[in-house]
Amino acid sequence: MTVSAPTRHPHRLLGLAGVGLAATAAAMVTTTLAAALAGAAGVEFEVPDGGETIPLAGFAVMTGVFSVVGVVIAVALGRWSARPAEGFLWTAVVLTAISLVPPFVCGATPATVGALVVLHLVAAAVMIPALTWRLGRLGCSPD
Repeated sequence: MTVSAPTRHPHRLLGLAGVGLAATAAAMVTTTLAAALAGAAGVEFEVPDGGETIPLAGFAVMTGVFSVVGVVIAVALGRWSARPAEGFLWTAVVLTAISLVPPFVCGATPATVGALVVLHLVAAAVMIPALTWRLGRLGCSPD
């Protein structure tokens, strides 16, 4: 007996990628604005090794890079998983939890650690619901 993964139509996966890229842009803007607000409130995003400060553009770039990785994971699950939304949700939650570790071990001040954790959660709050929702809609109508 052979079990094959579901086949998705390319236009549905393109729709998923489009939603993902729109969510990526929204996450980049939201995270950068939140970092700017934290900076205005006095949080210094100084990297302990070398004493350099993370620029606002750095938040946008890193959010964009990791959000696109999430979109790629979502598209892969949308193509080859029998339950893509559930698989993506679990994967994204685990990866988000893992992403919360580095701020605690980088030697930054408590305010910086707290702000970095919040910024990770802000990006996740934008990306995860958008991609999970769209993945859930992949199988709603007959192909």
